[in-house]
Amino acid sequence: MIIDSLRHWVVDMHVDGFRFDLAASLGREAHGFDGDGAFFRAIREDSVLSQVKLIAEPWDIGPGGYQLGGFPPGWSEWNDRFRDCLRRYWRGEAGFLPELARSLHGSSDLFEHNGRRPSASINLVTSHDGFTLADLVSYNERHNEANGENNNDGHHANFSDNCGVEGPSDDPVIERLRRRQRRNLLATLFLAQGTPMLLGGDEFGRSQLGNNNAYCQDNAITWLDWSAQARESDMVDFVRKLIRLRNKYPLLRRDLFVHGKQRIESNGFSDIQWLRADGASMRDADWHDERHNFLAMLLAGEIMPARDPRFDNSKEAALLIVFNADPTPVEFVLPPSDFHWQCLLTTAESDPAMTAKGRVAIEPRSVQLFELLM
Repeated sequence: MIIDSLRHWVVDMHVDGFRFDLAASLGREAHGFDGDGAFFRAIREDSVLSQVKLIAEPWDIGPGGYQLGGFPPGWSEWNDRFRDCLRRYWRGEAGFLPELARSLHGSSDLFEHNGRRPSASINLVTSHDGFTLADLVSYNERHNEANGENNNDGHHANFSDNCGVEGPSDDPVIERLRRRQRRNLLATLFLAQGTPMLLGGDEFGRSQLGNNNAYCQDNAITWLDWSAQARESDMVDFVRKLIRLRNKYPLLRRDLFVHGKQRIESNGFSDIQWLRADGASMRDADWHDERHNFLAMLLAGEIMPARDPRFDNSKEAALLIVFNADPTPVEFVLPPSDFHWQCLLTTAESDPAMTAKGRVAIEPRSVQLFELLM
């Protein structure tokens, strides 16, 4: 019955895939969750359904209900570990550099073991459940009084940061910080390996006034105010730029996991490197140094996927993405090269200032994307 219904939506209604809510229940057998259970086998063996997009919310409330990374090849999964890591990193919590790197890498520790690709990780910062992006940087607590449950409903672990004032503020310093933090979260989402998911309205600052469980509200709390696009045109343009960059540079959306084992002859860099502020590679002790919240990710390789014959596959590129969640500036030593690094994107109000001897001043709480011009 279920398989027939899904086939109807694909064959007759021409949908290109499904997102399954509480999808861990689909794999629950008598002995517990089974990634090769009857439902998954039926999908895999079906000539129609095996070819469409299959996205799992990899949890439910039953026993063994949290199954992130446990779904079979061909499936993608909402990655809430990515979500919580980005929220906690950008609000300044210490000790998140290892988890940040795993998230930026496409969560290979979760998805590579059974042959899945980085695209299996559906990366998100916000979704229809929980705070919107604007509320994530404006509220420390949920404000669900309008829901009629004495503010007891909704998730309590939001990992949000109001930047100094709970709710709306006309303080220009707080407002600038909130906007920068929104840019930081969006940039990290779109520059990470995996598949980015953007909540509608986050690109123009939609707020639910701190309500993180607004499913029961059919009013201005949940409606999209399209006129906000004009007021938030700079943020809309910023998201457009992120999308253009992701489309332009396949290094930002690799279809295979890389682990720093391949050296790129044209520029001398490895296919992926993790760097600290002095430009040296991260060492074991650096990953656990809670005094710093700075990390740089260097990506090098073919500028276009080799599998696409329409493009010249001989071209190679290098991109450098710098993350600084510290409240203080960091002087970063750019990786030495015979070529020139150019800033393509910054979440700060101005481009980073180049100093002597290949050093660049990285502003507090900011992201920068550089390209090696060859």
